[in-house]
Amino acid sequence: MTIQIRDAVREDAALIHTFITELATYENAAHEVVASVTDVEQSLFGSDTPARALICSIDGEPVGFAVYFYSYSTWLGRKGLYLEDLYVSPNHRGAGAGKQILRRLAQLAVEHGCGRLEWSVLDWNEPAIQFYKSLGAKPQDEWIRYRLAGDTLERFARGDS
Repeated sequence: MTIQIRDAVREDAALIHTFITELATYENAAHEVVASVTDVEQSLFGSDTPARALICSIDGEPVGFAVYFYSYSTWLGRKGLYLEDLYVSPNHRGAGAGKQILRRLAQLAVEHGCGRLEWSVLDWNEPAIQFYKSLGAKPQDEWIRYRLAGDTLERFARGDS
């Protein structure tokens, strides 16, 4: 069995969209996916996009993906790498694909002078939490993530609230 990790290319947009939909289904949030294949193509492969993606294959068969972007830490005075999504198809979990994707992201972080590699995980996703802990990752329990989105974001931007 050979695991390969490569940079995603524009022609991977439909595959990535499929993985996004599978991930959302796993997270009980399929109804929240509004992105189309065209949206994925434009947002990941457009000329001004901050996001990048990786494709993971086992023996030539695509089995997962990761989407990431570079962030910045004022405290470190360095950029960081933020993992937005990581997904491996259920029938390929346990083969080492997720670990290899994270290792490639760690390599990219080191190569690009990042001070950290960060991501979020749903608090109920115990298999993922245990997997991340097995790698030596530490939860940031003292931080609570907040979000403005959709109509709330637009209203706030207009000054309506």
